[in-house]
Amino acid sequence: MTDGGMAPVSDPLPFDGPAPLGPTGRPMPVLPEPMPLTEHGNARVIAMCNQKGGVGKTTTTINLGASLAEFGRKVLLVDFDPQGSLSVGLGLNPHEMDFTVYNLLMERDVTLEDVIVPSGVPGMDLLPSNIDLSAAEVQLVHEVAREQTLQRVLQPALAEYDVILIDCQPSLGLLTVNALTASDGVIVPLECEYFALRGVALLKTTIDKVRERLNPKLEIDGVLGTMFDGRTLHSREVMERLVQAWGDKVFHTVIRRTVKFSDSTVAGEPITTYASSSAGADSYRQLAKEVLARCLDG
Repeated sequence: MTDGGMAPVSDPLPFDGPAPLGPTGRPMPVLPEPMPLTEHGNARVIAMCNQKGGVGKTTTTINLGASLAEFGRKVLLVDFDPQGSLSVGLGLNPHEMDFTVYNLLMERDVTLEDVIVPSGVPGMDLLPSNIDLSAAEVQLVHEVAREQTLQRVLQPALAEYDVILIDCQPSLGLLTVNALTASDGVIVPLECEYFALRGVALLKTTIDKVRERLNPKLEIDGVLGTMFDGRTLHSREVMERLVQAWGDKVFHTVIRRTVKFSDSTVAGEPITTYASSSAGADSYRQLAKEVLARCLDG
């Protein structure tokens, strides 16, 4: 094709380049379809972490996990928040659990097999939690190598799963330090509003300290914009600042506001099964592809 034939295509969008721009203001990559696995194991452990509450950590843990399971990955979700929202979001009653992650941490004779329960999603299991876990933060203070306790108890799971996602509590206390010490990477869900931006510097300082003192392999796998509303200038400005601050660490996928997430939580299942064809389900499948391409299959 001649240069003259190409001109009409490039004229209307002279600054955008050949690829369409995504919600982060960058060209959207074409992500490969995940390849099926012939064997499982050598899990990558990823902490879902942000000390600010209500930013979509639990929603992302459930739906990213379910999307990875759809792509044939064997997934373990770890509910590491005493509020137990992850367990409730998958239909469990927090008062009817024989064993939780608390028992695994604090009782030597309790094994992973005793605690792990099916999530209702094929290929995805759950280590549940409830309010008992809040006692662990106090009790662990007196333990030797207290920051490595979760890492130790999760060790047998590494050979069984492809990815382990830890839903952290909204604080930077000892439980979160345990999660970061046990992890290979961190995903930071971040609500697209200004107050959410302010706390990320403190989180990054904590991650840097854990890397220096406890876990040299820890890295930030990505920052995920959640509750994004592209119709508002505020959301778009926050996203722009996020990309300026974090660059390529920001996932191209963003999670938009939708009531379907609340509905699926009430139903006790991921949005990928509750509303499989919804935009929210598609976003998490896209995120799963991006996570696979970025830090699992790469």
